[in-house]
Amino acid sequence: MEKKVYFLSDVHLGSPFHNKNVDKHQVIALPTAKIKDGRYPPQHEVERKLCRWFDMVKQDAEAIYLLGDIFDYWFEYKNVVPRGYVRVLGKIAELTDAGIEVHFFIGNHDIWVTDYLSKECGMTIHLQPLIREIYGKKFFMAHGDGLGDDSTSFKILRSIFHSKLCRIAYAAVHPRWTVGFAQWWSHHNRVKHTTPEYFGEDKEHLVVFAKKHLSVAPSINFFVFGHRHIMLDLMLSSTSRIAILGDWIDYFSYGVFDGNNFSLEIFEGE
Repeated sequence: MEKKVYFLSDVHLGSPFHNKNVDKHQVIALPTAKIKDGRYPPQHEVERKLCRWFDMVKQDAEAIYLLGDIFDYWFEYKNVVPRGYVRVLGKIAELTDAGIEVHFFIGNHDIWVTDYLSKECGMTIHLQPLIREIYGKKFFMAHGDGLGDDSTSFKILRSIFHSKLCRIAYAAVHPRWTVGFAQWWSHHNRVKHTTPEYFGEDKEHLVVFAKKHLSVAPSINFFVFGHRHIMLDLMLSSTSRIAILGDWIDYFSYGVFDGNNFSLEIFEGE
């Protein structure tokens, strides 16, 4: 059996915006809602679906690249991690125990990782974009936030989130306040960007970044990103293309490379 490489991003486990993707009788307003009438909260349904995806790809996976925002919020204290996600974390540990490489890229929602996911789940953590040769093709992989976006407001916000001093100060606050604030912040930003749209080749930040990068490193065959919550597969030249992976809020999409062909797929689509 030929081994494949899989790519997935923007699951946003724990997000209340998964509510719209389950049966209307199962919708519970808050991500921290308890089981009601024997039904699991919507985020559990998405978590179970992601576990089914892991079960599918483990049959022929050489490696799995999780390109950021797998969690809607993740912050590791020295001895404490967010509650929940036991199904997914256990499934990832099962995959890595079986010898399948699982790579985890930080996104703008799960920036603050330390060593829990690597030590407990066996994942390789990437804090920066990665260039790697896969089956003879050169891949540039990253979540995508901060690439090609030169706006001052975004740079300031990103510098705050990546500041070690801010992280130390944030960790000093009790989780009952930080978790609630993080969920409010995520909800507030998602409400403002409920329907992401493709801006076109000349305005889409990640496309602009990829084209600029190609001008100095023309050997890149595939740029693979998350972050934008759109599905895009675009040829940049005769030997290079860009893929933006979509998400697991609207699309339940992923990328797969078999050594010859790269494609974007929908999991359990009709």
